[in-house]
Amino acid sequence: MKRLLFIVMLSFAITGYAQKIKLVQGSLGPLKGETAINVEFTYDNLTVGKNKPENEYIEEKKKEYNNKEAGKGDTWERNWGEDRKARYEPKFRELFNEHSKLSTIDENAKYTMVYHTTRIEPGFNVGVASRPAMTDAEILIVETANRDNVIAKITLIGSPGSQAFGMDFDTGVRIAESYAKAGKSLGGFFKKNTK
Repeated sequence: MKRLLFIVMLSFAITGYAQKIKLVQGSLGPLKGETAINVEFTYDNLTVGKNKPENEYIEEKKKEYNNKEAGKGDTWERNWGEDRKARYEPKFRELFNEHSKLSTIDENAKYTMVYHTTRIEPGFNVGVASRPAMTDAEILIVETANRDNVIAKITLIGSPGSQAFGMDFDTGVRIAESYAKAGKSLGGFFKKNTK
């Protein structure tokens, strides 16, 4: 009986952090036989947490950290922006490449993936309690030479990010792991749908 209760509780915990990938328009069929795809990342109209505009979130966090220690908020703000190119995008590319078998290095590829992050939940880790980061995105697959020709539109909701053994005290680490999970899952989705 205890084992059954444990399994039921574990299944609720696991499904609570399940991400959802859905093809909402078009097909990935045209990518069949392709070896590369150009990838661009956009962050326009990004919301953070419970749908707070990113600029408001940044100002609040910056003020909060600067009130605790002069300059800490300014450093946090700089890291928040720099982590995109330094952490999030490389993690996504690495795992997408591995699981899709498509290279994301070729800017001259026939197709371009526009990965638009719509929401970031930074999560937290205070040692005794934690919540993983989560990201949501809208992905457009377009012809590189004709951006108006949308091949497919995909939504990705709730990509979780945390490190093993709870070693993710840094917000950037948690969010980078969310992008890694998104890259891995989306790569598998592409591979499955381009056979």
